[in-house]
Amino acid sequence: MADEPLHRRYLHFSELPTSLRVLYTGVLVLMGFGYLFAIIYLYHTYSGRDGEPGLSYEDVVIAYRGSGQGSRLEAALRGPMSAMLPAEELKGVVSWVQAGAERSQYESAIKPVFEKRCVSCHDGSNPHLSNLASFDTVQKATEQDKGTDVFTLVRVSHIHLFGMTFMFVIMGQIFSHAYLRPVWLKASIVILPFIAIALDVSSWYFIKLYKPFAAMTMLGGALMAFSFTFMGIVSFYQLWFGKTPPLVAERTEIADRRIIS
Repeated sequence: MADEPLHRRYLHFSELPTSLRVLYTGVLVLMGFGYLFAIIYLYHTYSGRDGEPGLSYEDVVIAYRGSGQGSRLEAALRGPMSAMLPAEELKGVVSWVQAGAERSQYESAIKPVFEKRCVSCHDGSNPHLSNLASFDTVQKATEQDKGTDVFTLVRVSHIHLFGMTFMFVIMGQIFSHAYLRPVWLKASIVILPFIAIALDVSSWYFIKLYKPFAAMTMLGGALMAFSFTFMGIVSFYQLWFGKTPPLVAERTEIADRRIIS
C-alpha cells in the first residue's frame, strides 16, 4: 500500500516552483487566521444562551429553535450581548421583560439604558439586527423566542455554502500536492469538509423540527475544523520541512537523467 504508484499528473510540493510554494504558504497562513477568528466569533455568538458559561448542545438548540420560554431579547442579553451591559443594567432589563415589558417602566428605566448601550447599532438601519430605538420595536423583541427565523437561515445558508465551498476548494487544491498514503485516505479527507458543510447547513432547518439535530450541527462543525486543520498542517509541513517521498525523488531522478542524456 505504501508503494502505491504515483499518478502521472501528481506533483509533490518539492516539485513546485518556489513562487508557487510561497503563494500557497501565504494562503495557508491567512486562511488559518481567518478560520481562527471565525471560530472565536461563533463561540462568542452562540455560547451562554442557556445561562451557563461555554458553548453547549443547549446553546445550539436555543440559537436555531428558540428557548420556548423566554424572549429573543432575553436570549440575546444572556448570550452574545451579555458583555454589552453592566450586570445591574442587564438584570434590570431582563426583569422588566419578565414582568410584562410595560410602557411606563420602559420610558423611565429601560429606554435610557438602550439609548446609552444599544441604539448605536440597533437603530433600525440594519435589517438583520433587532431595532431597539422605540417601545414598539422593542416589544417585538420581547415576544417568545422561537430561534432564528427561516428567512435569516436562507440568507446565512447561501453565504455559508458559497464561502465555505470556495475556501475548501482552495484548501483541497493545495493539499492535493501533499504525499499521503493510502490514496483513498487522502481523497476521503478532501471530500470530508464538503460532507460536513452539507450536514451543518441542513441541520439548521432540521433542528426546528426535532432538536436532537443540534448534535449534527456540532458534528458538522467539528468535522470541518478537523479537515481544515489536518490539511493545513500537513500541507505547511510538507511545503518546507518534510522530506521528499522516495517515489517522488526516484521519479525526479529518472527525469533528470533523461534530460542529461
